[in-house]
Amino acid sequence: MYAPGGTASYPSTVLMGCLPAKIAGVRRVVLATPPADSERPVSDLMLAAAAIGGADEVYPVGGAQAIAALAIGTQLIKPVDVIAGPGNRYVQEAKRQLAGEVGIDGIAGPSELMVIAGDTAKAEWIALDLCAQAEHGSDGLVIAAAVETVILDAIEEAVERVAAEHRISEDAPLALVAVPDTVAAVQLANAIAPEHLELVTEDASLLAAAATTAGCVFTGEGGATAFGDYAAGSNHVLPTGGAGRFQGPLGPGTFRRWISTVELTQGAARELAPTVATLARAEGFPLHAESAEARIEE
Repeated sequence: MYAPGGTASYPSTVLMGCLPAKIAGVRRVVLATPPADSERPVSDLMLAAAAIGGADEVYPVGGAQAIAALAIGTQLIKPVDVIAGPGNRYVQEAKRQLAGEVGIDGIAGPSELMVIAGDTAKAEWIALDLCAQAEHGSDGLVIAAAVETVILDAIEEAVERVAAEHRISEDAPLALVAVPDTVAAVQLANAIAPEHLELVTEDASLLAAAATTAGCVFTGEGGATAFGDYAAGSNHVLPTGGAGRFQGPLGPGTFRRWISTVELTQGAARELAPTVATLARAEGFPLHAESAEARIEE
């Protein structure tokens, strides 16, 4: 399990990663996280989360080199079978390049949030949600879409105020998108496949059924993404960069293997062998055919 550091430490990520692994029955859970400082490389907060989550080993190493160490191994760290967890672009690229050497949960980071705001949405709340995701850094993506431009103007004004008050980086990208209707907004969300999607509309529950690619969908005014980051929903390790088109949240299934077991009776072999032999010879593999046919000989 990789838990990011640098901008902040993430004990919640330690729990979100280690607990599903333990639930899945993983025998050895290794945590890598960037060192806090030279005197105490791993903070008490991270160590406490590691203990609660059931981590068996903890190493103060971060970045792409941590992913390489986990995948390939070092004199100190034995290689693992699966690497999971969020991280910056370098961490995710390292996971991408080492996929196959190890299993990976997918691409998770940097953080993304898209909000679809209805006519009655509270601009101040949405601004807090958008700026909260920008706390992770300036390399994420935050989007607000609405039918009424007056809502977008209010969100923009509130975001500027909140960002100034909390010194959120001006480099954090914010896209304000006017859409003809909320259906079009959901279609846009499906094309983007954002990590988090908030539906702050009166028909949020209906729109949620049409949202097919987001990592996690939050419905209604109470559905702040911050709840999902810490306490609500499946997991906060979610697909980013459009990966929601083919993967979902981190969970116990990430750490489980499926093994097929095949047992053929004599009758089953007799029935299947002619088909197998026909296909095998059509592909130019006569020994495949003979292998199957041998099983039906008396």
